[in-house]
Amino acid sequence: MGHEQVPKIELNNGTLIPAFGLGTWMSPPDKLTQAVKDAIDLGYRHFDCAFIYDNENEVGAAIKAKIEEGVVSREDLFIVSKLWNTCHRPEIVESSIRKSLDKFGLDYIDVYLMHSPMGAQEGDELYPLDDDGVLIPNDIDYLDTYKEMEKLVEKGLTKGIGVSNFNKAQIERILENCTIPPVINQVECHPYLSQEKLIEFCKSKSIAVTAFAPFGSPESPFKQPGDPVLLEDLVLKSIANKHTKSVPQICLRWIVSRIRTFIRKCIKLH
Repeated sequence: MGHEQVPKIELNNGTLIPAFGLGTWMSPPDKLTQAVKDAIDLGYRHFDCAFIYDNENEVGAAIKAKIEEGVVSREDLFIVSKLWNTCHRPEIVESSIRKSLDKFGLDYIDVYLMHSPMGAQEGDELYPLDDDGVLIPNDIDYLDTYKEMEKLVEKGLTKGIGVSNFNKAQIERILENCTIPPVINQVECHPYLSQEKLIEFCKSKSIAVTAFAPFGSPESPFKQPGDPVLLEDLVLKSIANKHTKSVPQICLRWIVSRIRTFIRKCIKLH
C-alpha cells in the first residue's frame, strides 16, 4: 500500500495523521533503524515513539537517511513521542521534549503525548520501585504537567499535544481546566478490549483515539501465564480465512471501523 492510499484522520488542530502507524516499543535497537527505513519505503509515514522506549536515536537516524535520499521530506512524516512519568514536574517538561528532539534530530514533533496520568518519582530510575516492587508515585497533578505542555505548542516544539492511558474523568478535567484540548488519547484497544465507551466519549469531544497493542501485544512483559492470545483466536481465524486475509489485518480493520468518524476516506485491505 502506497502512502497516498493510507486514510487520513483530521485532528482537532487541523492536522492530518495517517490512520496506520508503526509502533516502536520493544523494537531491537540494532534492527530498528533499518526497520524504519524499510517502513518508509513501503509507505509508512506515521511513527509512534516514546522517551521510555530508548530508541529515538535509531528512529532519527532512519528519518535523516530517508530525507537525505530524497524519499521523504520532514513534512511528509508524522512523528509522535511521549513525556515519561518521571518527567511530570512542570519545570522539566520543556527540557524533556528537547531531549527527544535532539535524539530524533528534529526541530519539532507532530504530537507530544503525556504517557500516563500518574507521575512517578523523579530521578535516575525510569521505573522507581519501593521495597515491595510497587511504582513510587509523585504528588504532581497531571493538570499542571499538561498546562506546561501547552507552552510547547506555543514555542513550536510540537504541533499538537495529547494524552495516553487516560480515562473519561481525567480527560474531562483537562477540558475543563486547560486551553488546548488533547488531539489524541492513545490507549490499548483490540477485539479483546474494545474501549467502546471511551472511544465514543473521545469522539464527542473531537479527540482522536490511537490504538496501541492492536494485536494484543503477544510479547508484552506484562503478560500473565494463561492470558488469551488474540492472534490465535478461533473466531478471528475463521473471519480471516473467509476473507482471505491474515488475523492482524482483521484486527486492524476492526480498529479502523471503531474510528471511522474521523477517517476522510475508506480503503479496502490489500
